[in-house]
Amino acid sequence: MKAKAAGVNCIEVSGTGWFIDDNGNFAPSEEEANEMMQKVKAAADKAGIDIWSVHMPFGKIMDLSLVDEAKRKKVVANHKKILRYLEILDPKIILFHPSYYIETPFRRALHLSQLIKSAKELNPKVRQIGATMVVENMLGPELTVGDRQRPLLRTVAEVKQVFQRLPESIGLGVDLNHISHPEALILAMGDRVLTLHVADGTGKAEDHWMPHPCSGLGKNNWNKIQEALYEVGYQGPFLYETSDYQSLNQLAECYQTLYKSYLTYLKK
Repeated sequence: MKAKAAGVNCIEVSGTGWFIDDNGNFAPSEEEANEMMQKVKAAADKAGIDIWSVHMPFGKIMDLSLVDEAKRKKVVANHKKILRYLEILDPKIILFHPSYYIETPFRRALHLSQLIKSAKELNPKVRQIGATMVVENMLGPELTVGDRQRPLLRTVAEVKQVFQRLPESIGLGVDLNHISHPEALILAMGDRVLTLHVADGTGKAEDHWMPHPCSGLGKNNWNKIQEALYEVGYQGPFLYETSDYQSLNQLAECYQTLYKSYLTYLKK
């Protein structure tokens, strides 16, 4: 109720890792899974808030790009099983991470192919529950970190490479904290940008700050981001992914601050 009163109209449901145990097996019983999803849906309905999107489980054991085919198939099967219960939430968007870190050198191209295979297998199931599948761009200021490569979709070029091989019905979720100059990614992907994770950062770490005009932190150019969103005809919500705020009222207030700044920018 407080969220709705503060101007929050929709949310993304995360925390879906609850479905999967540490061994990569589906954890809850059918009754437990149904009950949990019904409670989430009832709470959202009571508050008058739409469930716009669901963030699917991610990490090493839920990596859609696994090279081991048996393990990849298990990951896809678990995602499909979760989707059966997510239908209760009636989400518009189902968001997936493209991969975990690439731990074996020189196998990035193979991981890319495995991701594409998994996405093509999952897309019909996502569409079956009345939702749209999106894949999120990942953090990647440089290719390697330690002795591992960064997850897939770390650059504009790599995002374009993958999406050229995916069905048009699969969209991109742009995390504005994961890449320097995110407006370039938005413009490059056009109408395939279907949802956002709104946060500020440096493009070098998982900062997830409130936008710079509201927090004083981060390097995103929010006027250029809004300009890019208007140019590609983005129709989705301004969906924050940050804990860097003191009250729910700050979320709507920050949006208004950014919008007013953009209007001033247009007059120059």
